[in-house]
Amino acid sequence: MMKTLYIIIPCYNEEKVLPLTAPMFLKKINQLQEEGLISDNSRILFIDDGSRDDTWSIIQSLAKEDVHYTGIRQSRNRGHQNAVLAGLMEAKDKCDITISIDCDGQDDINAMDDMVQAYLDGCEVVYGVRKERKTDTFFKRFTAESFYKVLKWMGADVVFNHADYRLISSRVLNEFANFKEVNLYLRGMVPLVGFKSTSVYYARHERLAGESHYPLKKMLALAFEGITSLSTKPLKMITILGIGVVFLSLLAAFITLLVLLFGGAAGGIWWLALLIAFFAGVQIICTGLVGSYVGKAYMEVKARPRYIISERTKENE
Repeated sequence: MMKTLYIIIPCYNEEKVLPLTAPMFLKKINQLQEEGLISDNSRILFIDDGSRDDTWSIIQSLAKEDVHYTGIRQSRNRGHQNAVLAGLMEAKDKCDITISIDCDGQDDINAMDDMVQAYLDGCEVVYGVRKERKTDTFFKRFTAESFYKVLKWMGADVVFNHADYRLISSRVLNEFANFKEVNLYLRGMVPLVGFKSTSVYYARHERLAGESHYPLKKMLALAFEGITSLSTKPLKMITILGIGVVFLSLLAAFITLLVLLFGGAAGGIWWLALLIAFFAGVQIICTGLVGSYVGKAYMEVKARPRYIISERTKENE
């Protein structure tokens, strides 16, 4: 029996690129159907993440043109991770497999063939991994790869150079639905579910149109979210740092005492002011880091909904 596939595509202000990439997704889903790999019930599910442009109007028009297009709209912008989650949870009871992918055309759509084949061969999760990052600037490539290495060092189970292009079976999604975190970092959460997995490697392309919605500020925020969501090692590092600061303080006091005992001058108070400023800075950084974890716990306790769907394209009503 052929399996039903839902392609999950989060969209935020994508009116320029969506008319270009939507036909590509339709062509791919038709090709997979013709090859007998998926059923005709397969769909392309767009998630409008509270766009301020004509993205939702385009999705509605697409849904009227072809039955394979469908869409949902969030009540407000909630961020990329929440949009992907909304799509996965919307699709999990309607299909056998999902593939999440951005709508900008940068991820190689042909990698889906290998993903579906890997699923048919027994894998429940298939990660799309970038085998090269030639389209990225040196700074972005260096920071991104360094981030994955830092996460690994901190004990997080992440796939190197994997973003949010992945196949997940409905079996895995049913278990993933039990993960109730409000602070989402999907590329680190999915491996926690387990099940048999593999990776498919592909080359990343240039964005077809429009502008990236992930500037440096957002990338850094996502990186910090990933680290604090998947690892408590930074808190342990604070303890080690505290011990180090105490040791340096005692060492400085001992050296000062020796200088005074042997008739030397303490050298004024400028060095003392520098030490105080340094230790004050360390304390503020540590307090801020601890505060981030406390803030996460605060948001988890509130248990606010991670997404709210305000509209669906008409064929879903």
